[in-house]
Amino acid sequence: MDLRLPLVCLGISMALLVTSGCSPEDKHSQASLEERTAAFEKSLDTLQDPQLKDAVAELGGSLLLLERARLKLQDMPIQTEYGEDDLALLKHYPDSQTLSDTYINGLFILRRNNSSDYLTDLEPVFPFSSSGASEFPFPHTLEWQSVTLSNQQVVTFQNEWSETDPGIQLSPSSANVSNPDDLTVTYPFTDGIEIQNSQQPQPVMLQGTVEVVAPANVVHFNLTAKDVGHTRTEGTISVTLLALGNNFAEVEISNSAPVAEQVRDLPLDPLIIQARDTSGQFLSHAGAINQNAEQLAFYQQQLARMLKQTEWSASFAQQLDDEQQAFERKHPGQYSKVYFKGAIEQLDVSVLDFSRADITRKALKLPVHRLDKTIAGKEIEPLPIPVVVYDDQAANYLKDAALDPEHLKQQVVIIQSVEDASAATLEFTHPATFNDELLGTLPETSIAPVTFFAEDENGKRSDPLELPAEAFDIDPETGVITYDLNLFPETPAYAVGSMPMYIAAIDKHTLEVAHLPKGLELKGNALVVDQALFPSEAWRFYAKDATGNYLKKALAVSHSAEPHGPALFDVHYFYGQPTQFESYTRTDLTPVQYGFEVKLDKVPAD
Repeated sequence: MDLRLPLVCLGISMALLVTSGCSPEDKHSQASLEERTAAFEKSLDTLQDPQLKDAVAELGGSLLLLERARLKLQDMPIQTEYGEDDLALLKHYPDSQTLSDTYINGLFILRRNNSSDYLTDLEPVFPFSSSGASEFPFPHTLEWQSVTLSNQQVVTFQNEWSETDPGIQLSPSSANVSNPDDLTVTYPFTDGIEIQNSQQPQPVMLQGTVEVVAPANVVHFNLTAKDVGHTRTEGTISVTLLALGNNFAEVEISNSAPVAEQVRDLPLDPLIIQARDTSGQFLSHAGAINQNAEQLAFYQQQLARMLKQTEWSASFAQQLDDEQQAFERKHPGQYSKVYFKGAIEQLDVSVLDFSRADITRKALKLPVHRLDKTIAGKEIEPLPIPVVVYDDQAANYLKDAALDPEHLKQQVVIIQSVEDASAATLEFTHPATFNDELLGTLPETSIAPVTFFAEDENGKRSDPLELPAEAFDIDPETGVITYDLNLFPETPAYAVGSMPMYIAAIDKHTLEVAHLPKGLELKGNALVVDQALFPSEAWRFYAKDATGNYLKKALAVSHSAEPHGPALFDVHYFYGQPTQFESYTRTDLTPVQYGFEVKLDKVPAD
């Protein structure tokens, strides 16, 4: 929920304003917001000029959405949730330029199967994910130019597929909207002539360009409640902690040096704010508001001026632009109020200093690898990756190899659903752990007793309800109890029982690459795992290099003798050269009975 102005058109803003909930304590503010929303809509309806109406809708809608976000964030209940270090990537590389080079040189291309013989998908795989703790923190652009086919034909990239183009086309994929860099090679279709995909010219090389803007310096500040109201300065960077609440922090930064000329027109976001609680762990972000009171007043003033106009003109647009630039020159600092999921003990504020910047541009000529998740055949395709990337989540994730039963019980959350009276449910869930990966096939029969109760006049449990066997069903494997309220003699108010869960007993071993056991073989950066000796259902392998850090896995491929046949061996490719492996295997299953008493939700009235 990081919001910057201008944001979105009024339509999107209004949808969010209508669907977002509010707390009972916030009814007055909510009513005021709805009144202002209604008044704004009326003002908008009076505008006749389409350009003016669009501009007012965008700015006014953004301001309303921003207010909605502010109310929602300030009333959000504080429930501790931990995240990862957003700057973990920077800590593994000597400077920002090396990190940029790693991002560029770690990119490779996979050919993906498509259900159509006339489509072939190409997936760029980046060494750093597009979200989460390992997100690449620097501004970057990637532009595709062409693909070379197996018949030496070069197909130029076009921004969208053309129905009138009779030839082979390369365009953005419409199948994966979450990754805008995915591509599709489209082959022409002729009525009456069917051509299998394997007979089409295959993509073998993808051409493009990539550009990364790396700040010359990253400045770090550690702040606590003692720093509120004070400004800390390092070099040209100044940070002021304006306020520190239980779960939020207000920070303003400024850089006395101007932004480097070559990146002045790029959308730069130099501020990274993280928080830790008393345990020292990083708290997850809940959201942020990136406009202070002065900025909001300025935008409100501009909106008021726009509403007084009868038509949009180039001169008026220029006036607004000049005013905004003048305001930004007068207020060069960047403000952010960040909310976290937990109580803040310490802030880690990092500033990317773009007063000097290194721009790396590189022409890309990337071979297309055909490495599907399952491959029929014994030939292992090499995937050389000339960079090292570490998996910073592995160490914490693997801690749950030895999972304590009481810890598991504490993590359980019961989710109720009574929307369908004939199939109401109680779902027992808990955050996924490494231990869950190795549970394997659970026992088919498990005792899961449950009793339903009505309530007495005091709202307490009364006598247990006598029910036919078909009134409810228990599935211990999915952790779901389903019950049909139509078969109950009266409305149940409580459910009491025990849900069976399981913890895997896991053995861990350290394996040096020079002494790998039979069934494991290292080929370059790839670990080959014999599935007869180390079946993937019961084994996991994590790689480390000479530094002792876990290497990030780039890809995993399963090989079989024939299509849809049993796996012969798996191949795990890593970013870097493994020197050591950790093996984890399930040796037993330990049952854990989770006892519960749940106050049941009532079916909503029609």
